[in-house]
Amino acid sequence: MNGRPVGRTARHAPVHPEHTLYNDQERNGIRSRPEIGPAGFPVPAPWELSDPARMVMLVEIGVQGTLDELGTPLDQVTFVVFDLETTGGSSAEHAITEIGAVKVRGGEVLGEFATLVDPGRPIPPFITVLTGITDVMVTAAPRIEQVLPSFLEFIRGTTLVAHNAPFDVGFIKAGCQAHGYPPPANPVVDTADLARRVLTRDDVPNCKLSTLARVFRSTTEPCHRALADAKATVDVLHALIERVGAYGVQTLEELKGFVRAPTPEQKRKRHLATGIPSAPGVYVFEDERGEALYVGKSGDLRQRVRSYFTASETRPRIREMIGIAERVRPIVCATGLEAEVRELRLIGATKPRYNRRSRFPEKVVWLKLTDEPFPRLSIVREVKADQASYLGPFTSARAAEDARSALHEAVPIRQCTERITVRTRRAACALAEMGRCGAPCEGRQSVEEYGRHVERARSAIEHDPGPVFAAIEARMQRLAAEQRYEEAAVDRDRLAVYVRTAARMQRLRSLTSIPQLIAASPAFEGGWDIHVVRHGRLAAAGVMPKGAHPVPYVDALVATAETVEPGPGPLPAAGAEETECILRWLDSPGVRLVRVEGTWSLPAGGAARFKERIDRAYQPLQPRQPREGRPLR
Repeated sequence: MNGRPVGRTARHAPVHPEHTLYNDQERNGIRSRPEIGPAGFPVPAPWELSDPARMVMLVEIGVQGTLDELGTPLDQVTFVVFDLETTGGSSAEHAITEIGAVKVRGGEVLGEFATLVDPGRPIPPFITVLTGITDVMVTAAPRIEQVLPSFLEFIRGTTLVAHNAPFDVGFIKAGCQAHGYPPPANPVVDTADLARRVLTRDDVPNCKLSTLARVFRSTTEPCHRALADAKATVDVLHALIERVGAYGVQTLEELKGFVRAPTPEQKRKRHLATGIPSAPGVYVFEDERGEALYVGKSGDLRQRVRSYFTASETRPRIREMIGIAERVRPIVCATGLEAEVRELRLIGATKPRYNRRSRFPEKVVWLKLTDEPFPRLSIVREVKADQASYLGPFTSARAAEDARSALHEAVPIRQCTERITVRTRRAACALAEMGRCGAPCEGRQSVEEYGRHVERARSAIEHDPGPVFAAIEARMQRLAAEQRYEEAAVDRDRLAVYVRTAARMQRLRSLTSIPQLIAASPAFEGGWDIHVVRHGRLAAAGVMPKGAHPVPYVDALVATAETVEPGPGPLPAAGAEETECILRWLDSPGVRLVRVEGTWSLPAGGAARFKERIDRAYQPLQPRQPREGRPLR
């Protein structure tokens, strides 16, 4: 009942705003409203309208989908198979001398394109020997800027095919860039790459065009002329499509994703994808006992689940999982964000053995500034409802130790682990003699004097990491001046862990401190995806179609949202991954705030201002440049 209908018809019936209508399917704490009736949508700010409109309930009538929804059938794809002759192998330094192309669909030739091109420079002798194209032949030929408009029109709306496609497509893109044309965004199929994945050494000794043309008995022999080589590539393409068809490849998407043949188990388990709806949501692979093996999400459940039983799925662990799976359970969601959140919750709750990430959200650690007369920094696994300050979460105790070392460098609080009271008296450690601790254990500091250091540490954790950054930066500069670069690198890594964790926590806390936030983003067909977030937890999700009045709809969505009781600490209601997922959605283009209870803000002097400097320090000095390809003949 919720989410956008795909391939369905709908009937509309009036319903009162106070009605609470939601799917009774398992929702994991998220309640999703059904769609509400159509009519024009008030843009740009529908939330500011005050005249409520009548709400309607959408009753969906299912219509069976077709296989065409899974992709573009290969017999309906228009291919342009093309080849170039050039003055050399680099698109930055050399030029095109000839273009040849053949347009085909369903095995039928629809047209050809062939022309010599004046490269504007002499053709090297070895190129003339290879191709037979001389300077005299291209003297009267058009320049590339005259040829490009016709060629771009010829390939418009088609799928490009070439043998060693990066080489040929690279020259076309370079020409477009040089003469002010947008580069072609056509899908590309590389027959050389496809042949390497389909054929074995027993089939062919190599994947050169001349070899493949001979093996597949092409009617045209490649001769290093553009049109002839393009015609030979057409025959090679058709032969390769015939080969991959035996592996269940029937669409363009499956052809581009083909890596190697599906296993017998993948073929045998294809029936598990039967009946999966074409809608956003979460899918759960289960074994014969109903135990979750793998949890995933998709904007189109049917297409994604079917892909697991084709040649495009090559991950060994997933292929092993498919052999064990006995059923696939779909959970339809109203929006993509709901699907992403539900996936995280299901993985954390069921801990499927074939999922790698997000399985153990509880295995995080925190750095705690303890709540005692003389606080210290302690690494803990639980956030309690006390007066302590917490920094985290960290994925490992080692990372928490690095952040603690960074704080100790800037703030002289004690590093011992014993609990100290005002009556405690014992000998101080070496840190006191080094000036890195005030030795409250010997009574050298009162609770008030020590408290000033504690407040500096608390401020560095929750608000301003500037003092810590300055202290470690000064130490790094001193170590570098002494040519102790390895030690300076260790301090840099500790500082990076501290700054990144502090920035992340401040960003998370900015959302988790808000009792309720409602936001919307544009959906398909002019509607809006609306989400209710409480203390950083997704409490409700729904889709408002084009024309539905927002005020009663949002009110109804809020009324049926999950009740969230916040707990202690920076993450009072949800895990860090869920809150970060919501924050990413809030940062995405087009998202609008509908209502916010409280203040959504970050500290002006927070850790985010140092994170960019930290990230820049880890960037490589010179990014690697891609190597130019050479054509395979």
